[in-house]
Amino acid sequence: MTVTVSALVSGLDAELQRLGYKDSTLLWYRRCWRRMERFFAARGVEEFSLDVAMAWADESCGFFEKERSGTLKANDVYLFRVAQMLGDYAAHGTVLRRYSRSIDKLSGEDADTIVRFQAWLRGADRAASTVRTYATVAGEFAAFTSGRGGLARCDAGTIDAFVATLAGYQAKTVEQKLCALRSLLVFACAEGLLDAAVASAVPAARSTKQARVPSVWEPGEVESILEAIDRGNPSGKRDYAIVLLIARLGLRGVDVKRLELADFDWPGNRLSVMQAKTGDRVQLPLLKDVGWAVIDYLRAGRPACDCPQVFVRHTAPIGPFSDEDHLHQILVKHARAAHVRVSEKRRHGMHSLRHTLATRLMEEGTPLEQIADILGHQSVRSTGVYLKSSLGLLSSCALDPDAPAQGVSR
Repeated sequence: MTVTVSALVSGLDAELQRLGYKDSTLLWYRRCWRRMERFFAARGVEEFSLDVAMAWADESCGFFEKERSGTLKANDVYLFRVAQMLGDYAAHGTVLRRYSRSIDKLSGEDADTIVRFQAWLRGADRAASTVRTYATVAGEFAAFTSGRGGLARCDAGTIDAFVATLAGYQAKTVEQKLCALRSLLVFACAEGLLDAAVASAVPAARSTKQARVPSVWEPGEVESILEAIDRGNPSGKRDYAIVLLIARLGLRGVDVKRLELADFDWPGNRLSVMQAKTGDRVQLPLLKDVGWAVIDYLRAGRPACDCPQVFVRHTAPIGPFSDEDHLHQILVKHARAAHVRVSEKRRHGMHSLRHTLATRLMEEGTPLEQIADILGHQSVRSTGVYLKSSLGLLSSCALDPDAPAQGVSR
C-alpha cells in the first residue's frame, strides 16, 4: 500500500503525541520532516519511499561515508532514525520500541502483566539475563499491540505483523525475540488472558547457536589495536583498560560496564565479577598488565564521579554506561587507528575479543571445562563452538578418506 509523505508524517506525528513524546522532541522531528518533505518535492516524489528518505539523510549529513569511516556523530544517527522511523511506520503502522527506549507509556494493566511475567520466569528458575531480556521483548510487544486493540485482542494477525518488524535483525536476535514472545504468550494463556491457540501462532526459528562460526581476530591484530590506543589522554586510558579486560580475561561487555571498585581485590591480585547473564559471581586472576591499566585509569583518567562503577562516560552527564551502550564503537575506532581491517562480513564488537581469547586457549590445549569457567559458560557445549573458528583445530579433526577406519574391514 502506498501513502503520501504528508499523510505519513501526519499519522506519525499523532502517534508520537499519543506515546507522550516531549514537545521539544516533537518540534525537532517536525523540522526534520519539513526538510524531508521539501527534498521529496524537489524530486517530484509524492509517495513515501524509504530509499528517497535515506538519500535525504545521506545528503543532510553524509551519513554513509561517515559510517564507513567511523566518524558518525549522535546527530547524524538521529537523522538516519528519522528516515527509518517513517519507513517502519509506513510498513507496520506503529513506532517500534527501539526508537522509544526512554518512553515508558505502557498501560497500567500491561505493565502489571509484564511484572507478573517476570515473576513467572523467575519461578521457572530462568537466568537473570533471560528474565531481563524476555521482559524487554514483552514490553516491545505490549507497546506494539497498544495501537492494535491491546494485548487482550492479540491474534495470529497481530503476531505476524510483529514478526514482520524483525526483518533485518541478526538470526540469533530473531530467535531470541521469538522465544521471548512465545514464553509471554504461554504465560498469558496460562493466566487466562488469551486463548491457548494464540501461542502456537509464533513461528519457529531455526536455532543457530551451534551452527554459527564465531568472529575472531588474529593475535597480531589484537595487539595492534591495543598499541594504537592513545593512553596519553583520559579516554584512551579508559578504552585501553576496557579492551584489555575483555581480551585478556574474557569478560562480557556488560560485566565490564558494571564493574565496581569493590570488585577488585588488589592485595590478592584477584577480580570478583558478578555476571549479568548468569547471576553467578566468578573469581578471576588479576593479570599484571590488566591491573596496572585499571590503576592508570583510576589515578590519571577517570573523571570525578560518585558512582561505584569503575568505567564511566567522559561526556556530560558524567556517569556509568547505560545498558544501550554496547562499547562497539570503542573497538572499531581503535581498530581503524591501528589500520586493522574491519570487515562488514564479520561481527567486530567487544564480544569478538571473547571469541578470540576462547579460540586461542583452545588452540593451546586448555581443557574445555577450564575455558567454560573463565568465560562463565554454564555448559561446555557453548564453549565447544569455538572449535569452528580455528583452522588448526579443524584440520586436526580432518579424516583421510583413503585410510581404513579402525576396526572396519573393506
